[in-house]
Amino acid sequence: MQQPGLLVISLDFELHWGVRDRRSVASYREHLLGVRQAVPALLELFRRYELHATWASVGMLAAAGRAELQALQPAELPHYADANLSPYPDVATLGDSEAADPFHFAPSLLHQIAATPHQEIASHTFAHYYCLEPGQTAQAFQADMAAQAQALAAYGPLTSIVFPRNQVNRSYLSHCAAAGLRAYRGTERAWFYRPVADRRDHRGRRLLRLIDAYLPLAGSHTYALPQAEAGLVDVRSSRFLRPFSQRLRYLEPLRLRRITKALEVAARRRRIFHLWWHPHNFGQQLAENMAVLEAVVQRFAELRSRYGMRSCSMREVAELGEVHA
Repeated sequence: MQQPGLLVISLDFELHWGVRDRRSVASYREHLLGVRQAVPALLELFRRYELHATWASVGMLAAAGRAELQALQPAELPHYADANLSPYPDVATLGDSEAADPFHFAPSLLHQIAATPHQEIASHTFAHYYCLEPGQTAQAFQADMAAQAQALAAYGPLTSIVFPRNQVNRSYLSHCAAAGLRAYRGTERAWFYRPVADRRDHRGRRLLRLIDAYLPLAGSHTYALPQAEAGLVDVRSSRFLRPFSQRLRYLEPLRLRRITKALEVAARRRRIFHLWWHPHNFGQQLAENMAVLEAVVQRFAELRSRYGMRSCSMREVAELGEVHA
């Protein structure tokens, strides 16, 4: 029997750790606090539609507070050329608990995710580690991975990794495989999605990605079931679920159509469609964002009924790839 089409969902769960070099807590406060409502709403939707999802989590979120985070901190720290990229100088200023500092700690949310059926907790590195930025090293990356394994040990062995800012460093895949990881999220097959350091992600690339969200600039981004290479399966992304934009609200039908058409291609051709976003993208205008997501999920439910399409986590795709290898 042929493998049916697959919907893969992954979320980059990071709170302020993922945006701290670009936004202060004060400037992004409402989005970050909104995650406290967004995560339960997403989990309820996933439960209702029996959706499997991968939550790639920054390990620092698992700490109960500043003292535990300091105890988890690796001995080898990154020394980025841009010192602002390192979060470690900020640690001493953080709150002593999740209640005191909901912007940097989230063990309660991780427990909710782990308690929901079919949810995989995966790695987004311990300290939102940037694998393509000048100054970072393989040694510091390995130290970060060791800290991550310890931070998320309560949620079982880590199987999948999502590289922060999609900075996939292929020379690090062997380190990931040696640490027991079996899947990673690569990028779409178009030059303007190719992994680069932040300073090389120029305005033209970002503009083309924005256009591709509304118009079929680079195809459906669906793909056949991948097999492991160098010990890992590339469960690459197909579409970033951009947050609802009041300014671009008239283009919303195009954005939704772009996603659902690609989903249908995956169902008909027995391919994979991988949708991803950050919980903080839903931190504001939650109702509007959930409405778009539910429309996508309802279309998936129709395709599941008609074509036998399945929902899979990244771990499950890796397992399928190994079976079919």
